[in-house]
Amino acid sequence: MDAKVLIESFAEFARSKNVDRPTMIRILEDVFRAMIRKKFETDENFDVIINADKGDLEIWRIREIVDDDSEDIWDHDKISLSEAQKIEPDFEIGEETYERIELHEFGRRAVMMARQTLIQRIKDLEKDLLFQQYEELVGEIISAEVYQILSREVLLMDGEGNELILPKGEQIPKDRFRKGDSIRAIVHKVEMVNGNPRIILSRTSPIFLERLFENEVPEVYDGLITIKKIVREPGERAKVAVESYDDRIDPVGACVGMKGSRIHAVVRELQNENIDVINYTDNLDLYVSRALSPAKVSSIQVNNEGKRLSVFLKPDQVSLAIGKGGFNIRLASRLVGYEIDVFRELSEYEEEEDVDLTEFSDEIEDWVLAELKKTGLDTAKSVLALTKEDLIRRTELEEETIDDIFRILKQEFEQ
Repeated sequence: MDAKVLIESFAEFARSKNVDRPTMIRILEDVFRAMIRKKFETDENFDVIINADKGDLEIWRIREIVDDDSEDIWDHDKISLSEAQKIEPDFEIGEETYERIELHEFGRRAVMMARQTLIQRIKDLEKDLLFQQYEELVGEIISAEVYQILSREVLLMDGEGNELILPKGEQIPKDRFRKGDSIRAIVHKVEMVNGNPRIILSRTSPIFLERLFENEVPEVYDGLITIKKIVREPGERAKVAVESYDDRIDPVGACVGMKGSRIHAVVRELQNENIDVINYTDNLDLYVSRALSPAKVSSIQVNNEGKRLSVFLKPDQVSLAIGKGGFNIRLASRLVGYEIDVFRELSEYEEEEDVDLTEFSDEIEDWVLAELKKTGLDTAKSVLALTKEDLIRRTELEEETIDDIFRILKQEFEQ
């Protein structure tokens, strides 16, 4: 293989990958200089001239002429007068010789090694380019095609045949893919693993939901509406706090669209995830009330030191505030940045007849009482009003513990 074939094949690849000319020349020069060092131990006194367009290569060895008896005669950049005059009879001491080295002089084995090195550099360059390409796309939505479904991840191909990964933990629980499906996700992160770029996608990230809003709501894309915060339980529920600096624009209405036209497209993409869009405000009480929608809050007490909120609601609003599976209250807590404790408002009659759960602290362990209070149950009657199945679903308590709670509370009223 001659220099022309080597250079032209590399240049063709480099152009196909949009590699800039200086990078292409640098890689070629590095490969040929490695050959020179292997043969001559150093490349300091060599010039390498490459014309990538024509596939031309020139290697020149530069040495200073010294007397045959000089002590420097063995230096890499020196040549004796007698040797120099074999190249050109008119040479004199102190002049420099420029001797052209042809590629075949390095030997067939060295040329083959150069070819292998160049192939490896091409592969490394391709990996670096892929890494850089996707690093710039982190946080952006892309489309890719499913080509293999594994137990822990789905492998996808982009339009250029690059492998992308959608791990199980980054999939919406209701996602069901088949080979050949085209799916949308954001580029979550890009990392190098053993020299190979690993491109991770996500459909569960709040950023994915934010990008979907940008695609469907022009006011968000244009910056007229700002998304202040997004919290999600992927595939179940999400809360999006939005704000507009233009009083003429209703941010919630713009995001929902006429008859829900805009938000329906987002909901379908997220496997029917229930999305609450609320107006952001600096007024904490109002923000909490909106975050707990559709429940209607009666009053709020704030403990700024412990970053906790006590929210009081009418009995028929407690279950709405907590939501199915506790999603509503968990998301509201994350949205406002406070831990929310829900309490039932009692009528005067109920207050007289009912007993606060704290009265049972000598019979029921504190962590059990705390678990009940987390779900808005703060009195004996509020617990007894539920079935065992309700408590199992709402709390993390075991069935045996719940039986003990019912027994203790019922004894109080029997007495």
